[in-house]
Amino acid sequence: MRSAFLVAIAALGFTATAAQAQDATTSSNGTSFRGIRIEANAGGDRFQSQGIHNDKFGYGGTVGFDGQIGDRIVIGAEGSYWRASDWTENCSAGTQGGSVCHKSFDEYGAAVRAGVLATPQLLVFAKGGYVSNEQRKRFDAPAGQTSYYDHFRTDGYQVGGGVEYSFTGEQTRMPVYANVQYVYSAYNDHTARQRVMAGVGIRFK
Repeated sequence: MRSAFLVAIAALGFTATAAQAQDATTSSNGTSFRGIRIEANAGGDRFQSQGIHNDKFGYGGTVGFDGQIGDRIVIGAEGSYWRASDWTENCSAGTQGGSVCHKSFDEYGAAVRAGVLATPQLLVFAKGGYVSNEQRKRFDAPAGQTSYYDHFRTDGYQVGGGVEYSFTGEQTRMPVYANVQYVYSAYNDHTARQRVMAGVGIRFK
């Protein structure tokens, strides 16, 4: 998790510097897709492990920074938090009896986001980066076998994309926006997560 925050800080610093360097060429088309943003996210969560999956409602939040290059390109970095409601767990039968249960807890992420302005108020974007997920794996053994319990954190990568719409223009002090997006996370222990979520946020300029 600490590594995710270090990556996020480095990426935010890079994009902030890039955006400042592009001030002279930034478009004056009235778009509000620049500056620091904070958003709340909610939607569907699917945790996949052991060849099965579990679907639940999930929620979280994102903090990011966006800069604009030229008339239509928006690039930025973000840090995110996500969790499924009441967590999410996959259980299956052991090969010789008993049950194996794999549980997923909080996910922290850091990503770079880039997009194109279809209009001054509508952004189409893609993103990719790093994720870290807390997990638990438990084997409830039948009589004569040994049970085990392992609580650990696994890292991985995320990719995704979506669309974002700004309800207010550049002159608004704190522009309000909303987005919908799909994000896929693959963890190093051969588990994965899919999210289809909506977000609502504000920008600080």
